[in-house]
Amino acid sequence: MRTIFWDGCVKLIDQTLLPDRFEVMECRKVEELAEAIKRLAVRGAPALEAAGGYGIALAAHEHDFSKVEELKEHIKKAAEYLASTRPTAVNLFYGIDRVLRAAMEGKSVKEVRQLALNEAERLANEDVERNKLMGKHGAKLLKDGFTVLTYCNTGRLATVDWGTALGVVRSAVEEGKRIKVIACETRPLNQGSRLTAWELMQDGIDVTLITDSMVGMVMQKGMVDCVIVGADRIVRDAVFNKIGTYTVAVLAKEHGIPFYVAAPATTFDWGREAKDVVIEERSREELIYCNIKCRQTLIAPPNVKVYNPAFDSTPLRYVTALITERGVIYPPYDENIPKVLGF
Repeated sequence: MRTIFWDGCVKLIDQTLLPDRFEVMECRKVEELAEAIKRLAVRGAPALEAAGGYGIALAAHEHDFSKVEELKEHIKKAAEYLASTRPTAVNLFYGIDRVLRAAMEGKSVKEVRQLALNEAERLANEDVERNKLMGKHGAKLLKDGFTVLTYCNTGRLATVDWGTALGVVRSAVEEGKRIKVIACETRPLNQGSRLTAWELMQDGIDVTLITDSMVGMVMQKGMVDCVIVGADRIVRDAVFNKIGTYTVAVLAKEHGIPFYVAAPATTFDWGREAKDVVIEERSREELIYCNIKCRQTLIAPPNVKVYNPAFDSTPLRYVTALITERGVIYPPYDENIPKVLGF
């Protein structure tokens, strides 16, 4: 099933509960969807793009309005609210803006609602299609018998379906290649151990879980053929992805291991540089409690100072190639990214 979809309201897999239990939650109000985004019940740049789009459709349907201008004003306010939930992943803003523009073309309440929902569904379907294309292009980089190291979660849970970096792995396996995956746990919220390992085991793909601090050792021992990660934003000089990605990239460079980034064109924010991007900082509780939902087990002094950025910036010079739905892009990126993606 899809990670996020419309069924009279926005429904999504609650990723905070995995792998302990699988549960689909319903969001019938924009506030509920915004809270789901904030607490990472839905996460991953492409999935957030769909969430942004569906959020506009939800805003168009959640209240009864007799006047179309009142409805449009309500949707605009909902768009601003949704955009405030996660500042770093550019895909969220793209999904919101795209569906908002479509909704504003409506001449009646009924038409606004229909246009918003149609565009949100179109956006979600396109995500699945481009992920399959990305997977097809990226699979050419993987040889039979390769071991791929990945970081965070970039599978169907991070998208509407199929995945970005894990989509490349899935496509290679679908072609009959024997691919193994080394998944980093991805502290502090363990998206690698909780989500990536769970996804790959569901698909019957060989996966080995390691701690984040083991990356250098497994590379040193020759256990890794390449690294594939996703991205939350790609600017002119850097890739923004889950905190810890920069460390993996530096280690890959040191050991002569290809470092690939798989991301759709909507993740590129080519008009900006790394210095222009606000990196989201998350709550201190994520570092000092073992289980932040129950808050039962302290793993650090409760009053310790905490620095908890959600993302880091990896300079493009560490990236061997970028895998997109329009093909694999190699350096020089200043020339080739605009050429391939039309920026």
